[in-house]
Order: sequence, then C-alpha cells, then structure tokens
Amino acid sequence: MLALLSLLQTRRDWPGTLLAERLDISLRTVRRDIDRLRELGYPIAAAKGPDGGYRLGAGTELPPLLFDDEQAVALTVALQIATTTLGDGTGDAAARALTTIRQVMPSRLRHRINALQITAVERPTTRPAAPIDAAALLAISSAVQAHEILRFDYGSESTDKPPRRVEPHHVITWDGRWYLVAWDLDRSDWRTFRADRITLRIPNGPRFTPRQLPGSDVTAFVTGRFRGADEGTTSWPCKGTAILDLPAATVAHYSRDGIVEELGPDRCRLTLGSWSWPSLAAAIARFDTEITAVRPAELVDAFAHLARRFARTAAGPTPGGTC
Repeated sequence: MLALLSLLQTRRDWPGTLLAERLDISLRTVRRDIDRLRELGYPIAAAKGPDGGYRLGAGTELPPLLFDDEQAVALTVALQIATTTLGDGTGDAAARALTTIRQVMPSRLRHRINALQITAVERPTTRPAAPIDAAALLAISSAVQAHEILRFDYGSESTDKPPRRVEPHHVITWDGRWYLVAWDLDRSDWRTFRADRITLRIPNGPRFTPRQLPGSDVTAFVTGRFRGADEGTTSWPCKGTAILDLPAATVAHYSRDGIVEELGPDRCRLTLGSWSWPSLAAAIARFDTEITAVRPAELVDAFAHLARRFARTAAGPTPGGTC
C-alpha cells in the first residue's frame, strides 16, 4: 500500500494495469488496496474504461500519513530545525509534531531518529545548502550521541596523512550549511568542521567522557566563533553606525542582523557589526549610496584605509602586477 501511494503521488493519472505491472501484483490486488487507502481517508478517484485509471486528489481532511524510512528521517531533521528557528508558535507546534512522530515509530527507526540531534544556530537562509550525504550525517550524529571519537579526512587533505581525531560534541546548521562542533585531540582546542567536507574513517575510535563546552551553550559558542568574538561573548568585535541615503526598508532587506532606524523617506541609520573594521566599512559601502555620520573613529579610519587602497587600484596595476 505504501508503494502504491508513492506511485500515485508521482503523476496525475495511473492506468490500473500499469500500477499492477509496476508493483508486480494483480489488477484485483490494485483495486483492493485502492479501497483500503480510501478507507484510511485518501481521496482516490477512479476513471472508467478498459484499463481503468486512478488519480490521487486533495481531500477535506488530513488522512493518516505514511512514510518510508528515509522520509521519516528527513522529516525528523526538518522538524528539529523548525523547533529552534521558527517563532510565532510554529516552533512549539514543530516540537509537538516531533514528539508525536517519535512515539509511533518502530524501534528500528526510533534508534536512528534519536541519534539525530540537530541544533539550528541561525534562522534558515535562502542560500542553497551545501549537499551532504544523509548516511554520513547520521553517522556523525550517532557518534555524538554515543560519545565515540571520530576519525576523518577533511577537505582536500591527502589520505596519506593521519586522519583528524576529534571528540564530537554537536551537529549544527548555520547559514545553510551543516557543521560538527568537536574537541580536536591533536590541536587541543575546540573546532568547527563543515560536515560536507568530512570523509569518515571506519571504525570510530573509543568512547570518551564529554568535555564542557565553553559557556555551556552551543548556540552562543558557535555564534561567537563565526563572528570572531572573544571567548564567552557573541558580540561582533567591531560595531559601528552610519547614516545612508536610502529608505530603511531597502537597507533592512539586505542588512541581515543589522539594526536599521528610519530617519526619513529616503534616509536611515544603520548599526552593524563585523569581525574587523575594514570588513565593516566594506559591508556598509556595498549599499552604493552617500554615507555620513560614521561612528566610531575606528570605522572612519577604516573607510580612509579602504579609500587609499581603492585609489591605488584605480590608478592602474603596479609594476609586474598582471592578471
């Protein structure tokens, strides 16, 4: 029945004989299973004719949902992310849905689902996520739950080199990518690794006693690391303000975590942070408009620094500087 339902969802109309052929069953069995799906609440319309045909339509009530194993795991990941990133009560609804799904899952699936503990540090972005193999993500998350040392090659590192050895702590999402937060045994420090660049070495290492993450909060820790902030803080190390000759709505659409204050129909004040003063000046300059009332002095100096650099670039290539 699950295979039949999956086929009905892939195209608009299905002749009965084609369904029987694809499922390797008799036409009589197709009709019987169609009737059972209707009893469960699925609105399946039948067309008369020599072969007969079936179409899955939209109903007025939500019927029982049937998922294969991979769909159940994918749904669990999505609900975990929604639980921590969606507001207005949707996050709570996602948490209740996740609890409901776990309660009705068979033991073989419940074990896999319980191993998938995902932390969404930031709200989802529109940037496409870096592709990652679902089996690899499950293996990494399982090692986190089992407190087993992971061994892996990272990025373009040669396989002739000794593998990285880490104590995995958390699997997180950040800005459309998956990351592993772990204690690097060879570097004696906390590290974040892009999961799509990890090539696991089998088997895992021995079990370990989990260390205390600095600050005891993975969201604050990762946010601070990606922002280049000092240990124990999530604030940007450099923060400044500037007045832009653009509407507040336009600036707010592109400023992400900046604070935009409307000063008039075509003027606003932008407060923004970054990991360095030159990068902050460049982030403000990208709005391509007049910029005034810049604060603090370090940001003013950064604008002057970039102006001198850009002037040299505009003057032409330096001797020997060819592309």
